[in-house]
Amino acid sequence: MSTLKEYLGQKRDALLALRAKAKAGNNAPNLLKAQVKAEGRSGIRHIRIREHHVISDSPYDFAGYNLGPSSPELQLGVLGSCLTHIFLIQAAEKAVPLDELEVEVTGQQDPRAGTPGNEHIPVYPHNISYTVRIKSDASAAVLADLHESVERVCPIFNLLKQPQNITGTLVQTNGESINPAPAAGAVHQNGQQA
Repeated sequence: MSTLKEYLGQKRDALLALRAKAKAGNNAPNLLKAQVKAEGRSGIRHIRIREHHVISDSPYDFAGYNLGPSSPELQLGVLGSCLTHIFLIQAAEKAVPLDELEVEVTGQQDPRAGTPGNEHIPVYPHNISYTVRIKSDASAAVLADLHESVERVCPIFNLLKQPQNITGTLVQTNGESINPAPAAGAVHQNGQQA
């Protein structure tokens, strides 16, 4: 059975290369973008990020088809994924040997939230917690230091813990398709003809 030890060596090399590039001034902030479109009749949400496609859906009891996780479930998964990744990065940087790593994230969402008389119940997932299971030869003190450093630098963990400013814009299309099909002969952004 393979372990994470070999991968952590590769991760350390990649981390050092990225840090050298940043130190040389060759990095600019990354623009992150996700596009989500609701599908007619089913309401499933197609999430597109770079070349990746994720489907989000509601459970059967909420007019969904259960074709994918709900948005709150995805949020917990995103937190778990980020924590896992940062554990790997920090373990690689600190040369902490890991054989196995697993993060489980739980939270609550109350269906009464936002209804009259239940204004005190948060409409967002709350009581969020995570458990990290690590198989490692490292000492408890080393793993505690690793855990502390992960929580200090994990982007999604800190995004959720710190107040954020989020702006939104509404654009009404007045009956036009949001993303009309390109006209024959039109050129896409990637330079290919439609």
